[in-house]
Amino acid sequence: MDLLALADFVTVSRHGGFGRAARATGRPKATLSRRVAELEAGLGLRLFERGARMLKLTEEGRALFERAGALLTELDETAAAIASGSNRPRGRLRISAPLLFSQTAMGKLGAGFAMQYPEVRLEIITEDRAVDMVEEGYDLVIRVNPDPDESLVGRAFLRDALVIVASPTIARPAKGAVVPVVVRGSPDQARTWTMTTAEGQAEITVDPVLCLSSLTMVRDAVRMGVGAARLPISLVSRDLAAGRLVHWGDIDGPETRLWALYPTRRLLSARVSAFLDYLKEAFPTGAPEELAAYVAE
Repeated sequence: MDLLALADFVTVSRHGGFGRAARATGRPKATLSRRVAELEAGLGLRLFERGARMLKLTEEGRALFERAGALLTELDETAAAIASGSNRPRGRLRISAPLLFSQTAMGKLGAGFAMQYPEVRLEIITEDRAVDMVEEGYDLVIRVNPDPDESLVGRAFLRDALVIVASPTIARPAKGAVVPVVVRGSPDQARTWTMTTAEGQAEITVDPVLCLSSLTMVRDAVRMGVGAARLPISLVSRDLAAGRLVHWGDIDGPETRLWALYPTRRLLSARVSAFLDYLKEAFPTGAPEELAAYVAE
């Protein structure tokens, strides 16, 4: 395969057309068109659907672009690092992180990382949805208990646990009593919560009186005394220590884990490696108490 033709194909794909790629690179449009046509002939595949006013990647073209684009970028960065005599992390690092972790920790993590690695341009986007890393140009994603994905690898770097908490103004429920609760999102069908206390397991009947879109909003509402809630221990540890909230019990179930993930088909860049190491330094054991302490500092 002609790597120069492949590089031209990636350039045209990134810019969305031959004309745009020509203007961006200062190269003749006819040359780019010819090189891509030669690549298609060599592969025996049509990589673009050519319309009168638009250029669209075929399914085969998109697959080639996703794989080749990332690899060519990494090769360029590796060559630049070797030429400069340094393997220091540099360039753009684009990360997707969930809302709660972003609100509580990513600002501090991002600032510390940026100061330690000034040649990296860090970009953090907050979203809870499952992003397409390659299509949307992410180098790393942080996710809570992600579904298995053969295209991604990574490591769990933090653990958390859910607890039921309430304001001291709300009395612990007597057996059979209905407890007003605050929930994230829409109320589910369950009308009972099971928790583990010092006395053993207990079941409480709940009535969702308030539905909010984020866990920090839920915590703030619970502080006001509107009802109890299930919240991560890392988010409420300071409130429990200060007496603003009371711990009713622990939620049984799988541990909540935060994972840092990246595509298996990519070489692990110096930027991603540096950020993974930085997470390890910030949370050596990954215990919930470490996140709580990190947020409290």
